Amino acid sequence: MRVFTDSRIEKAERELLAADKPRISVGLATCGISVGGDRVFEEFKRLIEEKGYDVSLKKTGCIGFCKEEPLVNVKLPGKAILVLHRVTPEDVPEILQKVESGDDSFNKVLFQIDVWDHKTVPPISYGQPYEGIKRWQEIDFFKYQEKLVLRNAGIIDPESIEEYLAVGGYRALAKALNMSPEEVIEEVKISGLRGRGGAGFPTGLKWEFTRKEKSDKKYVICNADEGDPGAYMNRNEMESDPHSLIEGMIIGAYAVGADEGIIYVRAEYPLAVERLQRAVEEAREWGFLGKNILGSDFSFDIKIVKGAGAFVCGEETALIASIEGRIGRPRPRPPFPAQRGLWGKPTNINNVETWMNIPLIILKGGEWFKQFGSESNSGTKVFSLVGKVNNVGLVEVELGTPLSRIVFDIGKGAPGGKKIKAVQTGGPSGGCIPEWLFDTPVDYVNLAKLGSIMGSGGIVVMDEDTCMVDTARYFLDFTVDESCGKCVPCREGLKRMLDILDDITKGRGKKEDISLLKELASTVKVTSLCGLGQTAPNPVITTLKYFEDEYIEHVVRKRCPAKVCVELIEYEIDEEACTGCGMCARRCPVSAITGEIGKSFSIDKDKCIKCGTCLDVCKFNAVKKVSRGLEDG
Repeated sequence: MRVFTDSRIEKAERELLAADKPRISVGLATCGISVGGDRVFEEFKRLIEEKGYDVSLKKTGCIGFCKEEPLVNVKLPGKAILVLHRVTPEDVPEILQKVESGDDSFNKVLFQIDVWDHKTVPPISYGQPYEGIKRWQEIDFFKYQEKLVLRNAGIIDPESIEEYLAVGGYRALAKALNMSPEEVIEEVKISGLRGRGGAGFPTGLKWEFTRKEKSDKKYVICNADEGDPGAYMNRNEMESDPHSLIEGMIIGAYAVGADEGIIYVRAEYPLAVERLQRAVEEAREWGFLGKNILGSDFSFDIKIVKGAGAFVCGEETALIASIEGRIGRPRPRPPFPAQRGLWGKPTNINNVETWMNIPLIILKGGEWFKQFGSESNSGTKVFSLVGKVNNVGLVEVELGTPLSRIVFDIGKGAPGGKKIKAVQTGGPSGGCIPEWLFDTPVDYVNLAKLGSIMGSGGIVVMDEDTCMVDTARYFLDFTVDESCGKCVPCREGLKRMLDILDDITKGRGKKEDISLLKELASTVKVTSLCGLGQTAPNPVITTLKYFEDEYIEHVVRKRCPAKVCVELIEYEIDEEACTGCGMCARRCPVSAITGEIGKSFSIDKDKCIKCGTCLDVCKFNAVKKVSRGLEDG
């Protein structure tokens, strides 16, 4: 049954289903734009206007398969959606000609979508399926996924509130306003939803704390300060389905008794900011924000605050300080934000993904939500799967899904058939998990047992060419830079650990450094003020736990087994393989390679700066990178 009746929604439904004319949607999240999706869109727009094609051209977000961008959805009347991949501006004329003529023999077809479950309405049939083309759920990348948070991403136009309404948007809000705030909170508690920002605190309990506080003013905040290297889940969620976030925040505000909301998003996400601002304005226009929402006594509005990109502002109290115009530094707790938060008033903070789960929980019920996930870890989690993996992209799986399924079944392993060594979960404050533990179910409890964390949802895959000592050094270097410096353990302890790791990767390490690293990591973890310092040692702790042999190789044999640490490697030329072409000598920036054309060349190791150019340009595999160590020296 339609909850909101408006001719604009009816029009959006017709256009979304494309009953009367073809519809072309170009994936224009940041990932699509970065590889030319915007140029593809502009070429479609230019030719449609120039040739007068009777085609509806739309934007859409990212469906998650970032590796295959730019993606283009082609919907012919009465037919399923065809998803074309790696589309270029040069492909556009042929696509439009076929669309105009009704020819469905498109090139670059990746899969089709005949039925899609937006969850907030009965599954929508997008048209008659094509024969001989795989459906989206038959593609390995999607086969093991469960799309709750990403239910609309890559299908609807994120810049159209009408399309969000057409697939059931704001129905949950209408339902919530017919419930008491306590009933809303109870439903969230029943769902078992835990905060998706990293700590995993029960969301309903957090709301209850804020609700019980007596105050003339309360706030809700969306923490969209996503800053983990390689993580872009929240960015994509905001770019692809901003109204889902806004609807969740409105429901949360009603539940806790807040009349003002803030989305704190980093300024490095300009497209997310733009689409959020547009969505907020649309929501006001339709009466979902402002005074007496949907004719009720409840009033609430949202504003957007742009952060300057400080990683530590992902911590609640530092984020609040930043909004208030102060330096983003954490403060001791208690009092917690639910007691005294923004401007000293009770404040509820959840991250993007947490808020986006709320409409589903209210509309479908907490018990329905609990059917997904595992015991004490209900629902799904969106991960950014990046690094040395074939299928890079956004993956939404039920909590409790084994790492092996994510990395090997969905990600399809490492490029070039190389062996995967480990993954890091939870961003720079997460832990490195070895391949032999990939059967571990991914949830808050099991990751913690391994010494890692869920974090916001980054999964960085590392193959056999990765040095785990250098990996720990890299992530520690990041957290040292991002530490606010307020507390001594984090400020001084992390810097000392980084100095030791620098020495080890440069061949200056000593045996006692390993035990000192363990002691420092434990101390910093226990005594730091906030979550950054408490979790920053995790990469060091887990690499020492699971890859201590690599540390020993570095400090005892002065050898880097992965041939990564520059001070511990050297380049040489295999005389038998060298054809004497001279390419390496011509490209060497310091003239460290000499020889005669037609004869074998050699490298002066005293001059060599180990830039690797010779290895890159040699077509005959004659240049070798070696790390012999003391025993071979």
